[in-house]
Amino acid sequence: MDLSRETFNNRTYSEACNPPNLHDSFEGFAAFEEYDTHRSTVFPSLSFIKNTLLTVSEQQTIQSTRRHLLEHLVGRLWREKLPGKKHAEHYLRHQHRRNCRPNTIRNSYHTLSSFLGFIKKAGKLTIEKINKGDIEAFIEGEQDRGLKLSTVRTKLQILKAFVRYLNEEGVIDHDVFPWKMTIKPPQSLPRAMDPDEVKRLLSVIDHIRDRAMILVLLRSGMRIGELLATTVSDVNLTERKILIFESEKNRCGRVVYFTDDARDAMKAWLAKRDPKNTFLFYGYRGRPLTYPAARMVFVKYLKKSGISHKSYTLHCLRHTFATELLNAGMRLECLEKLMGHTSLEVTRRYARLTDKTREEEYFKAMAIIERGEINGHYELDRELQEVFEEKELLSSHSQELYEHP
Repeated sequence: MDLSRETFNNRTYSEACNPPNLHDSFEGFAAFEEYDTHRSTVFPSLSFIKNTLLTVSEQQTIQSTRRHLLEHLVGRLWREKLPGKKHAEHYLRHQHRRNCRPNTIRNSYHTLSSFLGFIKKAGKLTIEKINKGDIEAFIEGEQDRGLKLSTVRTKLQILKAFVRYLNEEGVIDHDVFPWKMTIKPPQSLPRAMDPDEVKRLLSVIDHIRDRAMILVLLRSGMRIGELLATTVSDVNLTERKILIFESEKNRCGRVVYFTDDARDAMKAWLAKRDPKNTFLFYGYRGRPLTYPAARMVFVKYLKKSGISHKSYTLHCLRHTFATELLNAGMRLECLEKLMGHTSLEVTRRYARLTDKTREEEYFKAMAIIERGEINGHYELDRELQEVFEEKELLSSHSQELYEHP
């Protein structure tokens, strides 16, 4: 595997995260972590750097890293012969001044680069000539590529923000903005692991670090990015809690807790790990453990436990955490705070997986039907009939009030 910087810089971010034929040539996680850490120097991520309680020198290091990312992306943009790349650069610098996350700026670059290449193929050599149809055609093309709707929706949001910026700068007319163009995401159920599958997974984890990492994810509900950014000082083994100063997703801090088995696993890992390393979990040669490396570790144990065909991800451990707590009777409002959600509606998705009352009512009613205990004509329950009559009466009164103010 060629890890030279020159060769690597010519690869796309997607290729960097998922190098070709990785599974065929992969011989050890150490090699992969070295490859992935090399990626992180080219595409720096600030998920490993805290923005709280930092010295002036550390703050300067963060800003230097953010600036390095910006200049790297701008340099790649100018190496491509694309229309409107000057305006795209201005927009990326605008996001940098607004203190947007590195991932936000990186995603904006990839979307804008793809869009500018698309309009170039359409024969438009300046950004001022784009119209609403160009945006619609680009989004339709992304859907035809088979991308996930959530990914296409993110691309549309980035384009809307870019077009709004161009309009405010007087580059394009406001008619170009696709006001009515939206993508409705599917209301899919969260994917949680069955209790038996969790037992099978934990039974095959023989590495001290890996067992501690997976147990903490499973018992705390942390996002993988949050765990990889956790330092030893954030962990309180006595009170069994971890302080998340800034969430990976919504930048909101919170406190999460973990169980005795996760504490025992962490104690074993802390006794073996290098005390000089700041982060709780680290990779090859003490380098920061990145998401692709952690994902490969998880995939290895899925295969070892015989459940790789389920295609579980590290995020499924978070779904499993929430589902198990709801099954144990935890209130949604309490789970919302533990998960770090900003809306109860997001947390309510898990209730669709764990609605025991609805499940019991269904099987109770179906048992009556299977026994053939429904006789005669189907009749509406009297109490339910009274409710319908009351609603009809209220509806007629409200109509009269509307007609005669």
